Formats: sequence, C-alpha cells, structure tokens
Amino acid sequence: MDIFTGHILVNKDGEKVDPEEALQNKIVGLYFSAGWCSPCRDFTPVLCDFYTELVDEADQPAQFEIIFISSDKSAGDMVDYMHDMHGDWLALPWHDPYKHELKNKYKITALPKLVIIKQNGEVITDKGRKQIRDRGLVCMRNWLEVGDIFQNFTGK
Repeated sequence: MDIFTGHILVNKDGEKVDPEEALQNKIVGLYFSAGWCSPCRDFTPVLCDFYTELVDEADQPAQFEIIFISSDKSAGDMVDYMHDMHGDWLALPWHDPYKHELKNKYKITALPKLVIIKQNGEVITDKGRKQIRDRGLVCMRNWLEVGDIFQNFTGK
C-alpha cells in the first residue's frame, strides 16, 4: 500500500507491523476516530462487529483491513481506546505526524470518519460509516468491485 510506505503500523498490542505485508491486496478502511468522541464510541462497536464478521470469523477472510488514525489527546488515551473498544485492527502510532497529512489528504473535518481506499490510496468512498450502518456486510462486495482487488470474498 503506497500511502503507508516508510511508515510503521502497530497492532492492538503495540507490536510493530509492516504495512506492505499487512495491507497487500486489501481494501483499507482509514478510521479517523478518538475515545473522547461520543459518536465515535457509538460507531466503533458497529465497526468491530463488521470487521469481526468479515475477517476474524469468516471461512475465507475478506481482503479488508482497518487502520485507526487517532485524534486522541495522548498516546495513553489512544491505547486505552484501542484496548477498550477496538477490533483486532491496525493503527498509525499516535506520535506519527503523518496522521495530520492523512487528515488533510482525505479532508477529515469531523469524527468519526471511515474512508475506504484502494491500494493506491484512491478513495472508494468517504461514507464508509454510513454504508456499514445502512447496508452491513453487503457494502464490502461493492468496495471490492471498484477496489481492483483479487477477490475470494463470498459474503452475504
């Protein structure tokens, strides 16, 4: 995934993850969120269930990954939010200033925001949150169709 070249991601346990490996041939959801944000805390469990069904519990996991881009006030707040509410997805480390570039690039003006992108960083939709709420797992099929991803997804 080109947009994370030169950056490190972390998993929920704080372990470093190579984005090239983790995001290869996947649709990526950039999840701009924060623990202090009540609409974020409302949507995060919904996103968790969506991710779990698609990736963790599926016979053939979907080619989908979420990258959490934190707007928390401290690294500790980010870690607490991830441990309390997040699924087993990845995050850009709190201290990485690249999060500001991503917020500008994807025109993030309010939280939460789930931007679904292709491998090259091109936007599939900036309405991921609404689509998941309205359509559930079905929206993944649409994202794959326009995402130029080799598919093994057989979801509902």
